[in-house]
Amino acid sequence: MTFLTPLRHLIRRQPLAAVGAVLLALFVFGGLFAPWLAHYSPAAIDLSHRLQPPSWAHWAGTDELGRDTLARLLWGARLSLAVSVSVVAASLALGIAVGGLAGYLGGWIDTALTTFAMNTFLALPGILLAIAFAAFLGPGFLNLVLALAVGGWAGYARLVRAQVMSVRDREYVDAARALGAGGLRIFFRHILPNIVQPILVQAAIGMAGVILAEATLSFLGLGIPAPTPSWGAMLNDARSHLFDSPHLALFPAAAVAGAVLGFNFLGDALRDQLDPRTRLEMGL
Repeated sequence: MTFLTPLRHLIRRQPLAAVGAVLLALFVFGGLFAPWLAHYSPAAIDLSHRLQPPSWAHWAGTDELGRDTLARLLWGARLSLAVSVSVVAASLALGIAVGGLAGYLGGWIDTALTTFAMNTFLALPGILLAIAFAAFLGPGFLNLVLALAVGGWAGYARLVRAQVMSVRDREYVDAARALGAGGLRIFFRHILPNIVQPILVQAAIGMAGVILAEATLSFLGLGIPAPTPSWGAMLNDARSHLFDSPHLALFPAAAVAGAVLGFNFLGDALRDQLDPRTRLEMGL
């Protein structure tokens, strides 16, 4: 009862948080359990049942090769989940390393990392940078993750740098330094735990951006090569059947929109929940 009461209060105050939680639960559940939820192989070709509309046999219809659209959606969710987690983890690791180093040490190191590293990457559109790297490296899971991480780490680094600079001269940091604690211990034990809240919010919103970027690269043919199902590749295949089989574009577009909305709603809810001033204003 003590757990359900604040949960109902939070849902009543933030209904979009509940919507985001449901969307993300469907996305994660479909991705993790795709091998058991899909009744058909996502690569099984059946030309005798191509371009079928949604039916009891194929809940989301079939594509131009007779492949089950629902199975491809579920396996596409699995791919999007793996890519988004991998890209955000890699971007966070690099962003925390570079941004933490620049913010904690300051001086010429901060100038060099901020001016010549962060600002250089931030000056280029992330999606164009990812397209260039993906085209250079070629299709593949690792190449896709690397291309998206290269285009997204600088935003995390700038956020970490700003947060580190705001807390590096606090009393508890000076006390740890006076007691002889090393730089790494101070950063990981005293600074990083106190700046993790905005990083979590940025990571949640960043997951949405990664899903969109992965769909874009797959749409352009720079993502995971066929026959691995991807939402972006499904949208690309549906272009020639927009009028005779609109379900081919409707379902993957709805999947991308639902996953992106879920992560954005989660990021907004985390921001409101972790910010003491916002919680006080909302009565949480």
